[in-house]
Amino acid sequence: METSKFDIADYLDSNEMIAEYLNAILEEGNDTEIVTAIGHIAKAIGMTKIAEETGMSRPSLYKALSDGAKPQFSTIMKVLKAVGGQIRIDPINA
Repeated sequence: METSKFDIADYLDSNEMIAEYLNAILEEGNDTEIVTAIGHIAKAIGMTKIAEETGMSRPSLYKALSDGAKPQFSTIMKVLKAVGGQIRIDPINA
């Protein structure tokens, strides 16, 4: 029996699923996991499309959104806008 490697990008097939995934990571993850999750979302939508919308090259996107990368905040904001997302702050209840 042959198995394939799990790729979350294969399951990010709607805006609702993308939003749920990213919100879960934002709530529970660390900065590295958040960057990786944004990379998964960009991959699911298509790096070529994201590159066109951000004005960045595909190789730069792959590098900025790879495991262990430390992209600039402006890069994260460009990619979030390109994938149709935004950052929203809700108060934390003590």
